Amino acid sequence: MEQQIIRPGHLTATQTRQVLGGISAGALRQLVYRGQLERSGGTERFPYFAAADVTALAVKRAERQAA
Repeated sequence: MEQQIIRPGHLTATQTRQVLGGISAGALRQLVYRGQLERSGGTERFPYFAAADVTALAVKRAERQAA
């Protein structure tokens, strides 16, 4: 169960996966491992991410797919 209350301007891991196109949990972990996305809080098991960082990564991925 994910944390119900998070800081404004942040997304849970599930929300982040949805914004990034419905990627798997493993794909999200790989993005963090490769340094393309940083956790901004939460716990190791239930991290959350800055909405601005997630949006920037989503735009970057969309541009790469369109090209």
